Formats: sequence, structure tokens, C-alpha cells
Amino acid sequence: MRAARLIKMVLLLQSRPSMTAAELARELEVSERTVTRDAQALSEAGVPVYADRGRAGGYRLIGGYRTRLTGLARSEAEALFLSGVPGALREMGLEDAASAARLKVSAALLPSLRDASRTASQRFHLDAPSWFDEPKTPELLPAVADAVWDDRRIVARYRRRDTEVERELEPYGLVLKAGVWYLCAHVPSSSSDDGGGGSSGSGGGGSFRTYRIDRFLAVDADGDRFTRDEEFDLPAYWDEQTERFARSILHAEVVVRLSAEGVRRLPHVVDPVSARDALTAAVGARDGHGRTTVTLRVESEEVAHTQLTALGAEAEVLAPEGLRERFAADARRLAGLYETP
Repeated sequence: MRAARLIKMVLLLQSRPSMTAAELARELEVSERTVTRDAQALSEAGVPVYADRGRAGGYRLIGGYRTRLTGLARSEAEALFLSGVPGALREMGLEDAASAARLKVSAALLPSLRDASRTASQRFHLDAPSWFDEPKTPELLPAVADAVWDDRRIVARYRRRDTEVERELEPYGLVLKAGVWYLCAHVPSSSSDDGGGGSSGSGGGGSFRTYRIDRFLAVDADGDRFTRDEEFDLPAYWDEQTERFARSILHAEVVVRLSAEGVRRLPHVVDPVSARDALTAAVGARDGHGRTTVTLRVESEEVAHTQLTALGAEAEVLAPEGLRERFAADARRLAGLYETP
């Protein structure tokens, strides 16, 4: 523990002209007295740490000293590429590795570039969860993340409807979608599954499936390493699965006449895949009043009623008749509410 702290102290001093004892104590999460003792230990070990006295004093390295302890470990290098998503790093247990990687990179940069990490963080921040939502980090996420990084098989027990299921999985990748963590895993043919998520192409037998990590009840991450299918493309797999899922829940159809404004707003109130399909099929179908009639796939008439209400007078439901009557009843109620006494 102390050796790691001494290394970090050298890297901090190497990356900045000087630092006060208070600044070092804050960065190292120790007392100023410990900083003094560590500086003395470094000096005795031959590291030229110099202490400037006085109110504006502090610690600095003299003689252009440069440590060679800047090589990135694999976990640090991998975490560095995720450093733009601090919340996700924290939830996966990689925050310390990312901090060490950034520090090593900063120490290796030219003095004129050492503020790059600070200036970047002040210009880009990713806030993944949706509005008005307080996501909870799955308790088992760090264990799953470790297995993903290490290409190590896991045995997961999870909830499926009203039962518990246990499966051996080969964890390929993690996805954070709107504050929810998902595991994309290969299920060997010897551990077939029929409910973890949408399946994709198989690799060496079995299939790829998607699991919500917050539904995991237990994870044994001490399995053997597996050989990763190098053809697996996590972003492409996720895009395919999300579109397949979106299409799978669209069981009903409604016919809607849209104004130009309704066409513009449609993708924002219904499923984007459904809106895209409907508008693509209706290209060039405007009537003499500039309105476009589309056939829209929806989850149900109930869901369609909720979604299309947001378009107001920019959408007229033509079919099915039951849904049209619901909107007509809404219109009559609104007219009554807003009728001038």
C-alpha cells in the first residue's frame, strides 16, 4: 500500500511544477504528516524531492528528474479508453485503474500538455441515465465486469418470470443503456437457454444472448477462461438486438394522417424503428393539403392512444375505428373544457 502511494506521489510531482503538502494529502488521501514522512522516505531512496519552505512553499522534483514508472498496466490502459464515462467506471470498479492511467499519461506528457485531462473533462461529460430516474448500480456488476475483462466463464443465477434459472455463460461485453446495465454473453450449447434475451448468431455451438444484470441473484466468476470469438462485434450485436426487440413488441397497426409538423414529431413520440418504417413506406404520399397517411406498428391500441395524444391536432387516427372513436371522445371532452362560458 505504501509503495503504491510513494509511486503515485512521484508521478504527481512529476506532472506538476510543485504541490503543497495539503494538495498532496488530498490527492493521496492521507494526512499532511504522512506526506512529510513519505517525502523524506523518497529523498532517502534517492528521489530528489525538494521542500520549499514558507506559506507559498511545497514539494517539487529537482534536476529534471523523470521516473520510468509510467508504463500502463493492461487494466489501466483499458480503463483509460473509458475515462469519459466516470459513472460507469465507478460502477464497474475501475475508477482507481482509470485514475492511475490518467496520472501516468499526465506524467509522460510535455509540460505544455499536462492540463489536457482537466480541459477535456471540463468540455465533455456523459450522463447516461434518463431524466427523472435514479438508477441503482447492480451489486454483482463488478464481479461480472471482472469476468468480462478476463474472458472468464461465470455461472449466473437469475430471475426469469416467477422462477430462478442458473446458466453457465461466457461474458463477452457490457452495455449501459439509459442507466440499465446489460451483459451480452455466449451461452454454450450444453447450457441452452430460452429466456435470457434475444439470441444472435452462434459461435462454436450455442448462441449469444442478452441479460439484465440487475436480475442476477448470484454470480460465480471463478470459472475457466474461454476463447473469445474474434468475429464478435459488440456494437453491431447490440444494434441488431435492440432493433429486433423493438420490432418484436409491435403487435398492432394504426393508420394515421399526419401534418408536416406531425411527420417531424412522430419519431419523438413513438418507437423510432416503427416511425422510420412507416415514414419510409409513405415517402411521396402527401395529399393536396400537405398531409401524409402512414401505417404505424404499435405495441397496442392502448399504447398508441397514449403516444399519439402527444401529437394533438397534428395527427388524425383513421383506423382502427375503436381507437379513432377514443380520440373523437377526447376531442369532445377537450372542447367542453375549453368552451367559452
